[in-house]
Amino acid sequence: MNEKEALERIMQLRRELDEHNYLYYVKNEPVISDYQYDRLMKELEELEEEFPQYADPDSPTRRVGDDRNQEFRQVKHNYPMLSLANTYSREEVTAFDRRVRKSLYGKVEYVCELKYDGTAIGLRYENGRLVLAVTRGDGEQGDDVTANVRTIRSIPLKLKGKGYPEKFEIRGEVYMPRDGFNRLNQERLEAGEQPFANPRNAAAGTLKLQNSSLVARRPLDCFLYYLLGENLPHDTHFENLEAAREWGFRIPPHIRLCSGTREIFSFIDEWEEKRHELPYDTDGVVVKINSLAQQRSLGFTAKTPRWAIAYKYRAEQAITRLVSVDYQVGRTGAVTPVANLEPVKLGGTTVKRASLHNADQIELLDIRLSDMVMVEKGGEIIPKITGVDPSQRAPDSKPLSFPTHCPECGTKLVRPEGEARHYCPNETGCPPQITGKIIHFISRRAMDIESLGEETVELLYRNKLISNVADLYKLRKEQLVPLERLGEKSAANILENIERSKNTPFERSLYALGIRYVGETVAKKLARHFGDIDRLAGASREELMGIDEIGERIAGSILDFFGQSANRELISRLKEAGVNFRLHEEEKQGKSNVLEGKTFVITGTFRNHSREEIKELIEQHGGKNTGSVSGNTDFLVAGENMGPAKKEKAEKLGVKMISEDEFMDMIGKK
Repeated sequence: MNEKEALERIMQLRRELDEHNYLYYVKNEPVISDYQYDRLMKELEELEEEFPQYADPDSPTRRVGDDRNQEFRQVKHNYPMLSLANTYSREEVTAFDRRVRKSLYGKVEYVCELKYDGTAIGLRYENGRLVLAVTRGDGEQGDDVTANVRTIRSIPLKLKGKGYPEKFEIRGEVYMPRDGFNRLNQERLEAGEQPFANPRNAAAGTLKLQNSSLVARRPLDCFLYYLLGENLPHDTHFENLEAAREWGFRIPPHIRLCSGTREIFSFIDEWEEKRHELPYDTDGVVVKINSLAQQRSLGFTAKTPRWAIAYKYRAEQAITRLVSVDYQVGRTGAVTPVANLEPVKLGGTTVKRASLHNADQIELLDIRLSDMVMVEKGGEIIPKITGVDPSQRAPDSKPLSFPTHCPECGTKLVRPEGEARHYCPNETGCPPQITGKIIHFISRRAMDIESLGEETVELLYRNKLISNVADLYKLRKEQLVPLERLGEKSAANILENIERSKNTPFERSLYALGIRYVGETVAKKLARHFGDIDRLAGASREELMGIDEIGERIAGSILDFFGQSANRELISRLKEAGVNFRLHEEEKQGKSNVLEGKTFVITGTFRNHSREEIKELIEQHGGKNTGSVSGNTDFLVAGENMGPAKKEKAEKLGVKMISEDEFMDMIGKK
């Protein structure tokens, strides 16, 4: 490769890696595997070493990924929070051991730990109490996410026992167990929201939410694996972890002391298979020098510690042939391409189908029928295709074309601006959208109509007994009894549960309608703010966007839903059938209008109330919540560790800042 070719390739790699860093750290939407990313980074490092004249301080090779968010207070790390050097090669682990022994005197001992696939966190404790939680950020400073971390029950707020330093830091990984991840994604799918790509992205996205009460409802957990401080109880990493376990920290159970590479590789081999039995994702093994004095002697490079290395397992992959592609239509009209494959063994199961996500992914992969494709499992709901082997492609193959019309009803597809997915707009005439909406309506978190399941809904639709959710309330016993798998008892149970559903609380009845982007939390806010569905149906865009967490996209979806005559007629039929679409009087108790016409923004953490509780009090007393400070904001309710961006904007616009106590005085509660 000559200098010109090298420069072109270096610039191309830098652009690609910068884009992948943005997708990974900022959007939490990676489009390539860790292995593919690491290969690109390795190639760039080698080229920059071979052609040093093209060195650039802004190169991705010189940076730690940056996950900071200006909505959070920025905190400087007491100790740099760097990434580990990654390798997929045993030879590089052996080379690491040789470098270490060449640089150090005396006995060298290693600690092997599993590498957890989550998001890094640093916790500071003073006098045995948690005082600060900070993300990795750019390695020098990160986001203060203390309020969110305090909701993770495995993280102690107050330490047990004795012997801990007056001040110290412990670092670890916030992660989401697979079962919790699958439940969360199912809820998002039911709400018409995009599912998370994998548990790691779900954990990272959750930790950056502005609403700590929402964080508390998500199944985050945490392992802690490294202590830092001036007066640690022991001189070795392993002994400090054992001490931390006694103080109440959740230290990983799978840790082993090793004297050399033979024992290191034994640990790596053991867990390459056993890790699949764990309830959380791991993607490798971290090898650290045990002696803290030796760690200090070796020090750091610009990006990584010299005393540790991460051996990463390659993602479970298999190569098979793409047979065909189905285009599935969901209840929101979203069209998802799913690949049908020649059956192949992957991770102990036989894989026949894999996700292709959307049209952009198909184009990016340049995937074609009969291609030999790489299939990978990485925490997704179903496996995904990550690559194509073009060397085995037929010479007359043609690129796949995403359909222009709905595969179910023939309606021309639309792709909203800024979105990756195509949608069928025929909500009332597209069969999978119709049955999908009914299945969502009867689900446990919505109307909770027991005895009705997906198969029964499909059966009723095929027999033309229902074509929308209002038809459920017109069903008669004599229509149900003759149907396949039903009888007198089943028919009676179905009708009884349909009748009982009429008393469902308003917020769940609203959620059951399946308005796009209106999940459980948004439905609750709308129900409490408007009190009944008629007021909601008549709301303006400005009024909707005045409600906390409701932005342009959600407001537009609500206006579009109520703007359609078919939806208004549907609600009218449901109301006539007796379905509840208003708050009951007992739910309205404790309300007043003392804050009517006032708009509030909440920031920081509070002594006596959570942020969500204060927001609910604002709504109960007639006020409005918004997420950002503007010229229309009347009050900024400021707690501890308030976001600097909001404070600066409030001061610039002359918005009055009040404390928690001053707010409670406003609503007459001391």
